[in-house]
Amino acid sequence: MADLIELSESDGVGIGEVAIRYEVQHSGFPRETVLETMRTRWNFMVQSMCEGIESPQETMGGLSRGAGETLAAHRPALLDETTVQQMARALAVNECSAAMKRIVAAPTAGSSGILPSALWGGQQRLGVPDDAVINGLFVAGAIGMVVANNATISGAKGGCMAEVGVSTCMAAAALVEMAGGTPRQVGHGMAIALKNTLGLVCDPIGGYVEVPCIKRNAVYTVHATVAAELALAGIESFVPPDQVVAAMKDIGDSMPRKLKETSLGGLAATQVGLEVMSRRKSVS
Repeated sequence: MADLIELSESDGVGIGEVAIRYEVQHSGFPRETVLETMRTRWNFMVQSMCEGIESPQETMGGLSRGAGETLAAHRPALLDETTVQQMARALAVNECSAAMKRIVAAPTAGSSGILPSALWGGQQRLGVPDDAVINGLFVAGAIGMVVANNATISGAKGGCMAEVGVSTCMAAAALVEMAGGTPRQVGHGMAIALKNTLGLVCDPIGGYVEVPCIKRNAVYTVHATVAAELALAGIESFVPPDQVVAAMKDIGDSMPRKLKETSLGGLAATQVGLEVMSRRKSVS
């Protein structure tokens, strides 16, 4: 991450621009093709946010249906309308994923609701055009690559912090740049978001990527926004971004297997979790 920030600062451009240049160079495609491909990804994200609210489907495990629709129709009691709608979109995307509808993994299907909903919320608050969102997606991609290359983005290897945690830090970084933050602030937004997910286990009930995954996306889309706001205020992570990633890898390597996507521990091992697994085995 330090190298990415240094490159951005030395070239006098944002991290999104560095990522775009990297993609052009390594893909061999023209710049406009690279940008258009990312626009297509954003359009898919928007479609899944809308579909999950307007046409909710029962999930494969039958553990969730219509949560996004329900929250979108809710009159906020404690939070502002944009935040509630942002959370609804996070739920909607993950319900689409669990119903085998088209989503964009960011970086995984189980965490796919965080990035699009956070960027949607950022766009609503900032009033920026789609081009700023597209640039934010390149920022997010760059952050995801940093973590993937130095740790993991697999729940089976690093627990849920490798999925929801990484998606959250990708979203936070993107939001900082969308709001005009510096490369250094982008790095600290990423670090603040990720370090506050360290130790998060992957314990899907019944082996379905539904509980606690779907609601977890709604919580962490707000977490990403909070981390971005802290960074934009000039608040920095005491632990540098690269060291946070290293800590994440160490924690993931130390985490017991039963807490890494096996459905053998955590919520999956509760009474209700075991009942769901028993039902699944009885019909398989």
